[in-house]
Amino acid sequence: MGIDALISRVTDIDSYYRLGRVSRVVGLMIESKGPKASIGDLCKILIDRDHPPVYAEVVGFNDEHVLLMPYTNIHRIAPGCLVESTGRPLAIKVGDALKGRVLNGLGMPMDGGELPADLREYSTHQPPPNPLDRPRIQSPLTVGIRSIDALLTVGKGQRMGIFAGSGVGKSTTLGIIARNTSADLNVIALIGERGREVLEFIENDLGEEGLRRSVLVVATSDQPALMRIKGALTATAIAEYFRAQGQDVLLMMDSLTRVAMAQREIGLAIGEPPTTKGYTPSVFALLPQLLERAGTSRDGSVTAFYTVLVDGDDLDEPISDAARGILDGHIVLDRRLAEKGQYPAVNILKSISRVMTSIVSKEEREAANRFRNLLAQYEEASDLIQIGAYKAGSSEEIDEAIRFYPSIIRFLKQDVTENVTRDAAVQQLLSEFGRGE
Repeated sequence: MGIDALISRVTDIDSYYRLGRVSRVVGLMIESKGPKASIGDLCKILIDRDHPPVYAEVVGFNDEHVLLMPYTNIHRIAPGCLVESTGRPLAIKVGDALKGRVLNGLGMPMDGGELPADLREYSTHQPPPNPLDRPRIQSPLTVGIRSIDALLTVGKGQRMGIFAGSGVGKSTTLGIIARNTSADLNVIALIGERGREVLEFIENDLGEEGLRRSVLVVATSDQPALMRIKGALTATAIAEYFRAQGQDVLLMMDSLTRVAMAQREIGLAIGEPPTTKGYTPSVFALLPQLLERAGTSRDGSVTAFYTVLVDGDDLDEPISDAARGILDGHIVLDRRLAEKGQYPAVNILKSISRVMTSIVSKEEREAANRFRNLLAQYEEASDLIQIGAYKAGSSEEIDEAIRFYPSIIRFLKQDVTENVTRDAAVQQLLSEFGRGE
């Protein structure tokens, strides 16, 4: 570099610290007079020499005051504390060394260890791929669950929702997928989870084998709303980085509902009006911005599973309805099936994969349609069958459904330790349900 270039760089250096001072704190909202900053910028709130700074993000403005939301607790913040802007958004460290690690919402290890120095910086705010640069979804991705692989086939780059009430088996289902998938890497975001469930998921559902090929991002329910939002953005950014390296990544987020709840907290704190069932407009703006970042690119793919908590098993509540309109399909876990001991409790008749018809063969499609038809015929007549009011011979379709019903249930049930490849699932579907009438 020449002397003129060096002089130019020195001349361009901003030699001023742009600082502000805390003027007000209401709940988790911090208001400061200054500094000069933009929406999304990372700021440091300086406490004293004995305590580390509190990191916060600019989320809005009120006249000439800056509105900040903290990443951590704000117990020691007092009026007059200095606020320093970094002038840029939060960036995380990414690289192959993240595999097998458990990170917090800011991308830092939770085990007390350090990340290698050779990792590169990567912004958590990335634009979705250009629609014209998204290759069509053309090949299936094995998820290791027979009912999904054969009847709700997922393609590389597809975005699926797993809709269920509490305690119906979402975490167990994600664990099976993480262990058995054919993807190159799993990125798992646990957002708003109970603290005790994190280690349980790692040891019981994910296992040592699953953890080795995964990156976990954890933001528990006790953490501030902004940290939970950052957990979702950090996990998505990590998945995008590995996609750019040419890998097929599986992103799993549990749960999208808690991300929406965190955004609602932030929206209400900065003065947004509550609209649909208390959710603020920014919630419904965030969902497509987050979900559209997954998918295919010219380098690789991010196949995504987002769990959605349905309050009172109501599939039409606002977040469920909004997510269904954005995602490429949905898998419904039914409490009624779980109570019968059917695991995974996938309700095939209420679930759909919007890309299945374009990525499977005609024979697979016809066998899956026949399976659905048989199950639908049995469900429609189940009340009569259960009370013994149905007489054999009254309907050929119902007679056939009754004959096939034991095979249907065997096909849908799968032990958590059973590893089923997609080829094996399809072969079983064709052999049992691909025959003619």
